[in-house]
Amino acid sequence: MGMNKNTVLAWATFIMIFVGVGLIALGAFRYDDVAGWGFASVGIGFFAIAWVFNALKGRV
Repeated sequence: MGMNKNTVLAWATFIMIFVGVGLIALGAFRYDDVAGWGFASVGIGFFAIAWVFNALKGRV
């Protein structure tokens, strides 16, 4: 059983969401200064890229 393009995009989407939640959690709970805003904004960026990966499923 091999992985096709849609399976790869699904796994990439899952990993990006997982990392994005982790970065937002670091920004919210670990860092109280300006670095927290940076971590949270990068986490939101990971969500945006995961959304694009999810939208590409079935099209490539």
